[in-house]
Amino acid sequence: MRPLVRPRVGHIQFLNCLPIYWGLARSGSLLDLDLTKDTPERLSDALVAGDLDISPITCVEYLRNADDLVVLPDIAVGSDGPVLSCVIVSQVPLDQLDGRRVALGSTSRTSVRLAQLLLTEQYRVEPDYYTCPPDLALMMQEADAAVLIGDAALRATMHDAPRLGLDVHDLGEMWKAWTGLPFVFAVWAVRRDFLEREPELAREVHRAFLDSRDLSMAEVDKVAEQTSRWESFDQELLRRYFAEALDFSFGERQLAGMREFARRIGMSTTGVRLLDRIVDKV
Repeated sequence: MRPLVRPRVGHIQFLNCLPIYWGLARSGSLLDLDLTKDTPERLSDALVAGDLDISPITCVEYLRNADDLVVLPDIAVGSDGPVLSCVIVSQVPLDQLDGRRVALGSTSRTSVRLAQLLLTEQYRVEPDYYTCPPDLALMMQEADAAVLIGDAALRATMHDAPRLGLDVHDLGEMWKAWTGLPFVFAVWAVRRDFLEREPELAREVHRAFLDSRDLSMAEVDKVAEQTSRWESFDQELLRRYFAEALDFSFGERQLAGMREFARRIGMSTTGVRLLDRIVDKV
């Protein structure tokens, strides 16, 4: 008899992924996973290195490592318009950032690359970028603008930027206005070698994710109410964030948006061709 295998699964430790995982505790599926919580960047590196079997991975890192990965269909983290939690916060108009300091407090290479693409192509500026911890007040002491994602971006959008008199530019909204397409920040992927060894287990984890997301969306008011007890955001904001700003689907329109992003940042044609594998069920 084969020993039971507990898949090593990544979990982005931001609110934007909470609806993907909330239902796992309700169903009991969470107990069947060896779960690792971390930033998008670190989880991406762990999946590529083989330290995780299944994990969310930023789109840029998927494209760079598509030969070793298979994307789980029908699930992602993205937006089809304003996303609220991937932003550029600025003290000056964006078209005045040429040569000026822009702090990258993001832990997602995809969001940083999207911000840089938009500033270069839409605003024709080449700022002086540097990386620092995602603390908006401290960033604004050294920089004219900052790129933030996740909970830090949500706090900046809702609380800190209005208090400090700063402008917030939503990356999801900017991309949609530019291309007319949704943007995919992260996909869920399984390592190809794990899929070959444990195909049914990979399918079970995929189904558990889909069931968890669907349950969370069906009970989004409850998810928002429980989350608001422990966060600095009220229930209505969290409900709107989960149900309206974020897009957890991954179909043809999301695939088109991902392809367009890959084309605009000049990713290799090999990686872009491999995107076609996404539509195949695991």
